[in-house]
Amino acid sequence: MSADTVTPEVLWAQRSSKTDPEKNFIYLTISVPDVPPSNLKLDLKPTGLVFTGHSDTLKKTYHLELEFYGEIDVAGSKINHTARDVEMKLRKKELDEAYWPRLLKESKKVHFLKTDFDKWLDEDEQNEAADDDFSNFGGMGGMPGMGGMGAGGDFGGIDFSKLGGGGMPTGEEDEDESDDDMPPLEGEEEEKAGEETAGEKTEAAEEKAAA
Repeated sequence: MSADTVTPEVLWAQRSSKTDPEKNFIYLTISVPDVPPSNLKLDLKPTGLVFTGHSDTLKKTYHLELEFYGEIDVAGSKINHTARDVEMKLRKKELDEAYWPRLLKESKKVHFLKTDFDKWLDEDEQNEAADDDFSNFGGMGGMPGMGGMGAGGDFGGIDFSKLGGGGMPTGEEDEDESDDDMPPLEGEEEEKAGEETAGEKTEAAEEKAAA
């Protein structure tokens, strides 16, 4: 691997189901900022993947090879590309209630692979959680190296607030702050003016009594 070729950070989470293939998947995020679709190549197989991407602005080439713990269904998997990363929903081939014990076939720890805690759910929590939003994800046919870029718009923006990314402004803070600048409602001005007049009269009476 040359000096300007680096291994990108990879985040992963998973869901499991013995009956529903759509809820039996690996959530994989490869962090490759400023890599356009034309500079991406992904070779996804049932047992693993090979990814290469180049950023002209960062002058970096990203290269990644993974061998999965179990097999995935390539045709049933989906992908989404953003300005920051490549996200994949990899459908597990075998329907099973149990989670994979790890992502990779080998049990040794690798420095670039981390748990995606924003998307991770424990096995006993996943049935109660809301469904994940994969509306921006497209089929694997839109990935360079896997049938070429089609006109189906497989790549597009993604709403991270719907994916449990957290940290996104909700607008509630702005609403709270704007309350201070709101003009008084009709009737409040008169009531306030009446209170001020009454206060002035009380002060005048007190001063007169003191004199």
